[in-house]
Amino acid sequence: MSLTVDDVLALPGLESMRLRAGAVGLGNPVRWPYVAENSGIAEWVLGGELVFVTGINHPRDQANLLQLLDEAVERQVAGLVILTGAAYIRAIPERLLAAADAAGMPLIEQPYSLKMVLVTQAIGSALVQAEQVGRSRHDVLERLLSGEYQSLELLLHRARQLSMPMDGQWQVAQLQLEGGEPLFALGHAEQVEAQLAQHRDRIALGLRHFAREHPPALPVLGRAGQWSLLLPAVDAAAAQLNRQRLATWLKNFSPSLLPLKLFIGLSAAAHPPARLARAQDEALQALGAARRFSERAGLCVYDELGVLKLLSGVRDQALLDQFLHERLGPLLHHDQHHGACLMPTLEAWFHENANLVAAAQRLAVHRNTLTHRVQRIEALSGLALDNPNDRLDIGVALMIWRLSA
Repeated sequence: MSLTVDDVLALPGLESMRLRAGAVGLGNPVRWPYVAENSGIAEWVLGGELVFVTGINHPRDQANLLQLLDEAVERQVAGLVILTGAAYIRAIPERLLAAADAAGMPLIEQPYSLKMVLVTQAIGSALVQAEQVGRSRHDVLERLLSGEYQSLELLLHRARQLSMPMDGQWQVAQLQLEGGEPLFALGHAEQVEAQLAQHRDRIALGLRHFAREHPPALPVLGRAGQWSLLLPAVDAAAAQLNRQRLATWLKNFSPSLLPLKLFIGLSAAAHPPARLARAQDEALQALGAARRFSERAGLCVYDELGVLKLLSGVRDQALLDQFLHERLGPLLHHDQHHGACLMPTLEAWFHENANLVAAAQRLAVHRNTLTHRVQRIEALSGLALDNPNDRLDIGVALMIWRLSA
């Protein structure tokens, strides 16, 4: 459970603090309070801080306050608190308020009469409590999703005590961030790690905002570039709506992650708490399809898998590999020694329903080149591409090839 800016404003004893701008960021999680002593904050914060600006040790004119706001947005702090009074900062400039609103950065006014020691004590105590509750809530969700519990009734009772309404029908979303490996070849490891950590924090924050928009909001589980999210879904219609919302969220969010890629897999709808482990497995299977099949546009729902459900259910990978090599082994051998050519050609031909012109355009090659490759495929594999049974085998083998890529 995260302590948000909104939670801070609701703490007992802090009633005189009031939000002046940036209400859209009230859900930002607060990691700790930080009192700004220097002219800038960029080199002193890591992200998630609630930054207090007093003006005691450095003059805070409008230009400096706008600079602090820019640095706060860049470093992704939780919010800015401006202490106002007769001695230092008399009033918050209107230009700063407008800029904070435009940036979505919470800007709070605190009177000097409210002692900082009381504020930091209240926030510190709330952070400790939120951390303890958050760990407990995460533990409940992890147990439900893994199926590792002795008594479901006791676990659900514990969830209710933690203000987690788990009674209902759910859909599980599984997310994964990929593409970081090439970055290490382009920059220093420490810089890349910091960049990846920043992206992960942004994704986690975005998912928390998404969850709050679709109550009852449950914690987002995240670890090492993977996240799990539970969404209410009583039927297929609700699940389809979740899919549309996540697809829109992903489309808007993805450009800021480049060259990284975020993938989403969704389970089927209407899973009660007793079946959340199964829902998690479905979401992981859908995630695998989203990662391996580019036509999925980064998102897949378990109900859309078709025959992939059967392939994902085969636990003996050797059996799948055997089928793949029996049907397309010569093509795999050719591409391994002469460069990837025949397998991508077969896949393009299959996806374009044997339309040579469309397949050639998909591969950006001349139609005559494609025709020659198709003839080569038939000769090496012994498959007749106009034979319905062979085409069925090809389709299944291509799926196995993609899943194992």
